[in-house]
Amino acid sequence: MSTDRHYDVIIIGTGAGGGTLAYRLAPSGKKILLLERGDFVPREKQNWDSRAVVVDGRYNNVEPWRDINGKEFVPGAHYFVGGNTKFYGAALVRLRKQDFGEMRHHGGISPAWPLNYEDLEPYYTEAEYLYQVHGIRGEDPTEPPASKPYRFPPVSHEWRIQQLSDDLKRLGHRPFHLPVGVLLDEQNPQKSKCIRCSTCDGFPCLVEAKADAHVICVEPALEHSNVALITKSKVTRLETDSSGRTITKVHVDHDGVRETYSADIVVSSCGAVNSAALMLRSANDTHPNGLANSSGQVGRNYMCHVNSVMLALSRCENPTVFQKTFGLNDFYFASKDWDFPMGHISFVGKSDAEILAAGAPKIVPGFTLDLMAKHSLDFWMTSEDLPDPNNRVTISRDGQIQLSYKPNNEEGHRRLQAKLKSLLKDVNCTEEVIHMNAYIGKRIPLAGVAHQNGTLRFGLDPRTSVLNVNCKAHDLDNLYVVDASFFPSCGAMNPALTIMANALRVGDHLLERLT
Repeated sequence: MSTDRHYDVIIIGTGAGGGTLAYRLAPSGKKILLLERGDFVPREKQNWDSRAVVVDGRYNNVEPWRDINGKEFVPGAHYFVGGNTKFYGAALVRLRKQDFGEMRHHGGISPAWPLNYEDLEPYYTEAEYLYQVHGIRGEDPTEPPASKPYRFPPVSHEWRIQQLSDDLKRLGHRPFHLPVGVLLDEQNPQKSKCIRCSTCDGFPCLVEAKADAHVICVEPALEHSNVALITKSKVTRLETDSSGRTITKVHVDHDGVRETYSADIVVSSCGAVNSAALMLRSANDTHPNGLANSSGQVGRNYMCHVNSVMLALSRCENPTVFQKTFGLNDFYFASKDWDFPMGHISFVGKSDAEILAAGAPKIVPGFTLDLMAKHSLDFWMTSEDLPDPNNRVTISRDGQIQLSYKPNNEEGHRRLQAKLKSLLKDVNCTEEVIHMNAYIGKRIPLAGVAHQNGTLRFGLDPRTSVLNVNCKAHDLDNLYVVDASFFPSCGAMNPALTIMANALRVGDHLLERLT
């Protein structure tokens, strides 16, 4: 291997994990290569066009996967610099302290993590500062202890969302301002990079004012001369030495050209599905069942949350532009309503008629799609998905990803939906609700993979886990993983901030190792 293709660290993927890790390692002076399967998201007016983004799928660039029956589907994911954070809603919320311990659900047990909340807390704080999270401590009764206040004040509610929050408070609930990562200065709007538009959640930001991994981490990392990025580079296989303990070659398809690189340390951050697939595709004589798979756990325990979008119809119009400012966790744990957790309630971005058409909702009598959009309150609900070894990523004979998944813990989610519906009459809404699928999988529930996690779980026992506590593969000396693959359980919060915080933590470990 020529020295110009050998690096101290190769990071595969530039999303919440890989991008954040690159940012952490960049000042070290170590020679770092970022390999990104996709390219930069084009900056064009279609970034903000709901027909182009949602209906036409202009930025959908993931190859078809197969379900358990071999039927192809198109997953709701994206290959770009910045990964899925280019399209996320920028909700950056900590897992609750209890999520790190064993928790009993109606559908089973959510297992404990091999580290405590306190181990990750300093990195949560640092990630919140880095990704410019806007929020306020103390509003959410389930919020875990934090060592510092948020760096920025919460994004303010627009009047209809404020009215909703006030109504719920009168009912005895504890709504809160959802922590979001946007480059917004409401006190100085003329100089604010974020213009508080309606096309944030699910859209790339034309003015680069969303705190995504590309804007916040990759671009600053590339200002260091020791960091390089190669786009359009799909890593096809990792090769080991004869002992099977060390990755010696990283094989890449660079826009149709085969290339090979090497590094002292290789880090996978392809997303939970693709990282597992890469391990399986890299099987060799020493690792016949896939890299890092002596436990048989590679690809297993896939989780993606039990998610749904429900549209409530406000009796008055809802002219909200930036809707994703509200959260409610009163049913996140056991409550007086039920002895088990239900989940988290917040919002997706504000719907328009194009988005409603893409989600194919039923038409409420007397409402056109445009009228529905003007009156909609677009609720997002998340319940915890429990690890199941039969929910797994495998590879077909021709190398195609196959995703076998059966939902679990659904009773809690049904109760969460019913609870929300029961509140509507008291918050100036009709009792009609509309189930929307445009945001959660292009009408195919399996395809809603934005919260994918768990396929390379970390743990103390190599017999039951793939990675150790530092997210290094038990079976290899120089292979790490920093996407959400490492999750042993997933709570009911967007995983992005936890991925970012963990990448900073693993980054500190690697800096020690590299010295």
